[in-house]
Amino acid sequence: MSDIDCINKEFKESGVRDFFALLKPRVMSLVVFSGFAGMWVAPGFSATHPFLIAVAVLALAIGAGAAGAANMWYERDIDAIMKRTSARPLPQGRMVASEALGFAVTLSILSVLTMGVALNWLAAGLLAVANLFYVFVYTIWLKRRTPQNIVIGGAAGAFPPMIGWAAVTGDVTLFPVIMFALIFFWTPPHFWALSLFANADYKRANIPMLPVVAGERTTKIQMLAYTLFLLPLALSPTFLGYAGWGYGAAALALNLFFVYTAIRVYLDKTYKSAKLMFGYSIFYLFALFLALMIDKV
Repeated sequence: MSDIDCINKEFKESGVRDFFALLKPRVMSLVVFSGFAGMWVAPGFSATHPFLIAVAVLALAIGAGAAGAANMWYERDIDAIMKRTSARPLPQGRMVASEALGFAVTLSILSVLTMGVALNWLAAGLLAVANLFYVFVYTIWLKRRTPQNIVIGGAAGAFPPMIGWAAVTGDVTLFPVIMFALIFFWTPPHFWALSLFANADYKRANIPMLPVVAGERTTKIQMLAYTLFLLPLALSPTFLGYAGWGYGAAALALNLFFVYTAIRVYLDKTYKSAKLMFGYSIFYLFALFLALMIDKV
């Protein structure tokens, strides 16, 4: 078989579903939603042409997918070891590494150029920084070296509201920075809840997540501390005049229950409460940003 035939065969074996899986669609959905929330609450959103909003959302989605694909390319060795990631296209041999890397680089460049040409270059620059931070700082530098990987690396996932705001306004003010901070401080308890019940996977792959390095009790204490810190931070848009008391009431209720889930995790000797907290944490962030959007209306 010639080299060209081999390449064609590999390409055919790498189906559309595999390329879609590389984009980490569940993560992408949160990125797109939080980015759109940043656009929605930005002054001038209603005056922005719907086509430009759609292009900005598409660029965000492509950029998030590119980062996810690059992450899967780099982590294909540990993905093969971990039970929850072993079915991904690269560990299963349904795609060669060069395909995944080329796909990631192409999409990343395309997303930044699209955002810059259609909207503005500040939003494009923030998108580029978010992608580079996720790939080089979190995935390549931090994840296999320090238990603080998700604390520092979580900044990459916090950029979308700032990107969305900048896409509409061409600037960044305190409000989108607060939205950035909400995701930044939400990320550790969210991922540590996952790492508690996936602890065996991380040990097997030699990933120094906090439960692996510091133990479960220390992890649970830090999870509770982060949820307590999130409470006043989530209420700050109301106190600073960016949102009304309707949002404030919703934020208070959502955060009190988040704290409650963290307390349950601390007291629970099993992983049942950690799974509950992980699931709720996803709902929490969607609901919190949705409350901001409804308050804007």
